[in-house]
Amino acid sequence: MRIKHVIAMHTRKLCTAAMAITFIIWIYSTNPILYKILYATSSPLCIYITFYYKIVQKVGTADLPLHYGKAPKWLFERMVKLSDAIAGVIIYEYGEEKLLELLSNPYWFQCLACVLGYDWHSSGTTTVTTAALKEALMKYDIAVAGGKGMAKKIPDEIEKKANKFGIDAEEIKYASRMSAKVDSSALQDGYSLYHHAIFFTPDGKWAVIQQGMNTHTRYARRYHWLWKINNFIEEPHKAIVGKKGIALDMTARQSEEARKISLDLAKENPKRLERQFKALKENQATLEGKIMALKMPRRINWEALKQVYEIQPSNYEEFLAVKGIGAGTVRALAYISELVYGKPPSWKDPVKYSFAVGGKDGVPYPVDRKAMDEATKFLQMSLEEAVLGKKEKFLALKRLRSLIPND
Repeated sequence: MRIKHVIAMHTRKLCTAAMAITFIIWIYSTNPILYKILYATSSPLCIYITFYYKIVQKVGTADLPLHYGKAPKWLFERMVKLSDAIAGVIIYEYGEEKLLELLSNPYWFQCLACVLGYDWHSSGTTTVTTAALKEALMKYDIAVAGGKGMAKKIPDEIEKKANKFGIDAEEIKYASRMSAKVDSSALQDGYSLYHHAIFFTPDGKWAVIQQGMNTHTRYARRYHWLWKINNFIEEPHKAIVGKKGIALDMTARQSEEARKISLDLAKENPKRLERQFKALKENQATLEGKIMALKMPRRINWEALKQVYEIQPSNYEEFLAVKGIGAGTVRALAYISELVYGKPPSWKDPVKYSFAVGGKDGVPYPVDRKAMDEATKFLQMSLEEAVLGKKEKFLALKRLRSLIPND
């Protein structure tokens, strides 16, 4: 009886400890203020969990975590002023196109955000820096449309600003719409877009910076686009910044055959396609006998597929551009392509950059020191030539130099 009593007592203690750890982890991820209060009491559990989350779990990477709140007014005003000075020098010396190219460079954009005074790894790096640039660039021949939570207003904003330049707004609208469509439907990586901004010039050159949020991990992913692309489908990104995972990537070269099969299927009578989809099972064997655990789409827009059938698009981009074709439809067609026709899409995440703090071990990616040095030196040169007060210039240069790794 005594042995049973001891076992029961220790079991209760373990359960209590597990519940306490779970509770504190939950507080850590959902209520930072309350967690800081607990941490201030020097709770061993809090200290351990802080060590685990901040050190053990994040060695080698600096993702873009969700930070609540907004930039203080005094900080944002200074970010606009500094953005104006830096952009002015670049535009004067190299032209508007060069600034668009730099904004599509993930290292340069990240350095710019830090020079402006924002966090290196915050999700706000993208949204606040873009907002500051939008305000600062008003005096130059670069228009900016969009921003956080402005998706519905972007077409009208593009129209208005394109009219001021005297250019056709439709091409800019198409670039804006398709870049967003690709990153929400053709590339399914678990991140939902919540920020989209397009920069464009009077001669129709453009760059897109948009960001998605993974509501489960509470981390962000940033997507860079530039007008120098052959099409919007085959590996069109200039860069993707974030934490590597698993993704259905219909933009990959490896997905070319899957795209062709998907297009052919979409151009058939939707009733036949619906029968094929209903025949798929959650655990379906491929032609090679491989069992796939499918995450079946909850919704397929059959009305949109009827429209595709009527239009008969000539390529995958035209298919994707049809209104109503979304992630569920793209995924369903990709499944049929793999399971029925033996042409699998790519399931490799196309993330190319994950900013490292140190990162000497090259995990998960080696730091491209040359590219980062070039970005910071160019920015440093711009700062030194910018029309700023001595104190502001000194502080900005100090922030920039802290980013340049020592040899």
